[in-house]
Amino acid sequence: MASLPFNIIPIKLPSNHHDVQARNPSSTSYFHRVSSLCKNGEIREALSLVTEMDFRNLRIGPEIFGEILQGCVYERDLCTGQQIHARILKNGDFYARNEYIETKLVIFYAKCDALEVAEVLFSKLRVRNVFSWAAIIGVKCRTGLVEGALMGFVEMLENGIFPDNFVVPNVCKACGALQWSRFGRGVHGYVAKAGLHDCVFVASSLADMYGKCGVLDDARKVFDEIPERNVVAWNALMVGYVQNGMNEEAIRLLSDMRKEGIEPTRVTVSTCLSASANMGGIEEGKQSHAISIVNGLELDNILGTSILNFYCKVGLIEYAEMIFDRMIEKDVVTWNLLISGYVQQGLVEDAIYMCQLMRLENLKFDCVTLSTLMSVAARTQNVKLGKEVQCYCIRHSFESDIVLASTAVDMYAKCGSVVDAKKVFDSTVQKDLILWNTLLAAYAESGLSGEALRLFYEMQLESVPLNVITWNLIILSLLRNGQVNEAKEMFLQMQSSGIVPNLISWTTMMNGLVQNGCSEEAIRFLRKMQESGLRPNVFGITVALSACSNLASLHFGRSIHGYIIRNQQHSSSVLIETSLVDMYAKCGDINKAERVFGSKLSRELPLYNAMISAYALYGNVKEAIALYRSLEEDVSIKPDNITITNVLSACNHAGDINQAIEIFTDMVSKHGMKPCLEHYGLMVDLLASAGETEKALSLIEEMPYKPDARMIQSLVASSKKQQHKSELMDYLSRQLLELEPENSGNYVTVSNAYAVEGSWDEVVKMREMMKVKGLKKKPGCSWIQIKGEEEGVHVFIANDKTHLRNNEIRRILALLLYDMCSDSK
Repeated sequence: MASLPFNIIPIKLPSNHHDVQARNPSSTSYFHRVSSLCKNGEIREALSLVTEMDFRNLRIGPEIFGEILQGCVYERDLCTGQQIHARILKNGDFYARNEYIETKLVIFYAKCDALEVAEVLFSKLRVRNVFSWAAIIGVKCRTGLVEGALMGFVEMLENGIFPDNFVVPNVCKACGALQWSRFGRGVHGYVAKAGLHDCVFVASSLADMYGKCGVLDDARKVFDEIPERNVVAWNALMVGYVQNGMNEEAIRLLSDMRKEGIEPTRVTVSTCLSASANMGGIEEGKQSHAISIVNGLELDNILGTSILNFYCKVGLIEYAEMIFDRMIEKDVVTWNLLISGYVQQGLVEDAIYMCQLMRLENLKFDCVTLSTLMSVAARTQNVKLGKEVQCYCIRHSFESDIVLASTAVDMYAKCGSVVDAKKVFDSTVQKDLILWNTLLAAYAESGLSGEALRLFYEMQLESVPLNVITWNLIILSLLRNGQVNEAKEMFLQMQSSGIVPNLISWTTMMNGLVQNGCSEEAIRFLRKMQESGLRPNVFGITVALSACSNLASLHFGRSIHGYIIRNQQHSSSVLIETSLVDMYAKCGDINKAERVFGSKLSRELPLYNAMISAYALYGNVKEAIALYRSLEEDVSIKPDNITITNVLSACNHAGDINQAIEIFTDMVSKHGMKPCLEHYGLMVDLLASAGETEKALSLIEEMPYKPDARMIQSLVASSKKQQHKSELMDYLSRQLLELEPENSGNYVTVSNAYAVEGSWDEVVKMREMMKVKGLKKKPGCSWIQIKGEEEGVHVFIANDKTHLRNNEIRRILALLLYDMCSDSK
């Protein structure tokens, strides 16, 4: 506000005039001194001058109190301002009912975020000017009452008071918070009509508002029309890009900004670091860090936290440690970021050590710290650590925190203690939907469908609103327990209740059907999902390919492969490429499996494993060994347990003992891997099949595991090829039947071995045991698929007469048999 003009009249003053003025200062000089002190934040000194004025009986005008209130606004000194307010009231209506003072009091309380007092004083104003409206709209924005702020804007216009460039940015902020783009466009229209669009702060707030509403084209248009863009305008557009996932555009904006000579601020660098972290752009993030150094930006809490967050997210934990060590001020958020970074990288011990250091710094854990520690306990299945964290929560009154309660339930479930998870759930007074779903997930993952159903119905009795996650979990629990029909019924109930199945719903059903041997039905669910307008994700496609593998349905498999190519969706996914190789191999087209494998320039270990497994399935031991040797030569890829298993399987199929022994030996000496039970099983099977029973027995005695049924079965099968092994045969038979007493195949194997020896009494004994236990040998089964038929796969079991076209099939078989007999004559 410009100062009032004074007429300066030259007057000849006595020589001692300045001394007199110093001893007897006027009210005007006091005003200037009070104003100067308030601007410098010296409120106490200003109040001392007011007391001196009172002592000298000088007039204290409203403008003096106004200046002190303004000083309290600068310092956000609510206590002193309240004392001035009391003094104003004490001095009577001349001051208390002064329009200038009334407005200043509203501004003071609003700026100090004392909303209730500000609203009361605002309601009593006789004259509401643009300054009082700006104050009340501003405080409502800051305290989250954004709808009230917009209503104030509307009321202000209705009363004929035109918002200025202080009001409009707060209104834009409220529109952005509510994502009311239509209201925001109305505000934009007012800005253009009022001629405020040339104000860089107003234009920046409009760009920010459009960004928060997701209307980035309009944000860019507003930005481009700003005559002289400052760093605030650049930052507003950059933040909008990052918030809407347009991270690359945000990075490019930084480059354009520097070309125009605009110096980046901490907000600029922090925003670009967030963009770099979101897109995994290590180089871009490092460049942003370098810019902060070149521009001399201080590594304060805000900038330091942003850099630390970036390095943690992209996995450069050493850089994160370096930034953490260089930060002077570290709050709980800073410590939490580094602890979370350690957890993400699997450095559990480092995370726990940082928590211990944090306590030594006398910093208390907050909800984020405790949630991170709970996740550590869940990941490592360390229930002892989890209980210690929960005890800390109870001691420090965090037990009512719903987020921590959900984390604790999840932790106990992953540690295999569903009972403790239920206890935490029951002890939580205020339960939200997330907590209910977390316990439901615990039951579902454990296959406790009965408990899951009880909780599901309890949610309905408690009037808890079920969402799609709830339905997905209850369906998962049923499928995990093999209750396929019940799961399908629940899927229909979900749709009838008005909940639209999402991608996870369909994929859960498909995967559950495949896991329960209903692969053909899983393919039908894939079709229904596509009819509903949803596209399968990577996991959904791999599930569908797995179903094709189980059915040996080359036709369906090719169709899915064609879908992947047509939609160019996930075509570069290693998981899908691996599934395609596996599917083609199991469906009888090893050449196509080789073409899929060979078409990829960049091959990863899962793809190698799938191709080696395919060769093993076909008994192509030379190709499997050759591929394994080429894998060994690649320094960037190391074989794992699955690789060795697949190569040994190939050797097993071909009966190649020498190659198997060499690979088994190299596994330990060359690759430093510890053989698992499956590796020993394959070697035992190979030795036993070759008649090397003694060597197989020696290997079993040397291995650090107890033999499983498959090993014993191999030895039994081996023993029947050799004569005079009755004692060994008896011992192995007892071991096998004790390990798997309900497996009918074991009884048949033992029975056949005794038959070879001529021990017919033992053969009869085995058959009688099978009858007593009600065991029957599973009949042979085969299936075919007729191209162009909608019926799907036709399954045929030995002596089965249940096929719908049984009579037609038998007539054709009879004709074939007649023709065969005729040709033989």
